[in-house]
Amino acid sequence: MAASFDSFGLGEPLLKAVAEKGYTSPSPIQSQCIPAVLAGHDVMAAAQTGTGKTAGFTLPMLERLRHGPPARAGIVRSLVLTPTRELAAQVGESVRAYGRYLDLRSDVVFGGVKVNPQINRLQRGADILVATPGRLMDLYQQKALRLDRVEILVLDEADRMLDMGFIRDIQKILALLPAKRQNLLFSATFSGDIRRLATGLLHNPVQLQATPANQAAPTVEHLLHPCDMDRKGDLLSHLIRSNDWQQVLVFSRTKHGANRMADRLIREGMTAAAIHGNKSQGARTRALADFKAGALRVLVATDLAARGIDIHQLPHVVNLDLPNQAEDYVHRIGRTGRAGHNGHAISLVAAEESELLRAIERVIGLSLPRQEVPGFEPKVLSAAPLDLSGGRGKGGRRSPAPHGARHRGGRRPSGSGR
Repeated sequence: MAASFDSFGLGEPLLKAVAEKGYTSPSPIQSQCIPAVLAGHDVMAAAQTGTGKTAGFTLPMLERLRHGPPARAGIVRSLVLTPTRELAAQVGESVRAYGRYLDLRSDVVFGGVKVNPQINRLQRGADILVATPGRLMDLYQQKALRLDRVEILVLDEADRMLDMGFIRDIQKILALLPAKRQNLLFSATFSGDIRRLATGLLHNPVQLQATPANQAAPTVEHLLHPCDMDRKGDLLSHLIRSNDWQQVLVFSRTKHGANRMADRLIREGMTAAAIHGNKSQGARTRALADFKAGALRVLVATDLAARGIDIHQLPHVVNLDLPNQAEDYVHRIGRTGRAGHNGHAISLVAAEESELLRAIERVIGLSLPRQEVPGFEPKVLSAAPLDLSGGRGKGGRRSPAPHGARHRGGRRPSGSGR
């Protein structure tokens, strides 16, 4: 691994911007990705949220673009496709931060907001355009931009784009791009569909692996609280209050469940909001900004809406419901324990979710430590050999010490009085 960003050959304007963001050592994916992109290679990278992948492609992309002629009217020189508005905004923020000392123009476009201001901005051209596939196609059909001069294409969270049904839009976009270009594909997992897409898209790619497939960051401490389904709201409220958590991201499986939980917390006097696909873009952006700024104590999100949430040192992620897809557990808890900071991933698990839990533990190769919370012990016990009651877990490991006992060199588990 490179000792510092200086060793990659990045220009002084970029190094200055990196230093101002407080980064001194590149992450493993950055150490692999930056030299590969600077050398002009296509890249296929397995990189989850929180690995530093955005800077891994943004920094070398900016470095390459700064040596070429600036974008002219209507021209897009590099294109970053993302699955959600939130992720597009997040990547756009990184591009602006790292490119602040460069004479390059960047823009972000996505649906859910008026199209005319985007059309007007794009008339000047963009050195870097970050876009969601649907809005990009709308803008192209309205002749707001040209894609025949794209030098670099990035597909970020490609697995999620395919899950969301964007494959046709992506194929249409690829057909509009010049044959000669650099392609970078990032995906948390490499399914058969992703590999087929990569085969048609990438030319002799450098293959990178940021972390072992479907592994959570080692800085995340996992904890499972067994709980009856109808007591989950009570337990969540109790945990937030008794531990005095000031910033908590909560995952709900449904939009209705997210709304219901946020409304309940508000009635109990906490600042909370829900974000999901039925919320307007303005409402989602405001809620996320308030949460980042500390004005919101609890943000309740569905899996889709949470893509792109990047909050420095977010301490707690709570799974109110386990995800239907085991891999989404890794995506969810990837919101905490980022960039080397410690984080806590707490799951409230009912007996009815035993199959989902078993799938998650298989995927991450870890038996989640069980800890009952006094007063919230489940009345319904699972018949499956998962022992939600807090005895021996999978593989014969004992559940953690009683509530309030010390863990890992004096740190308390997340369910104790912090």
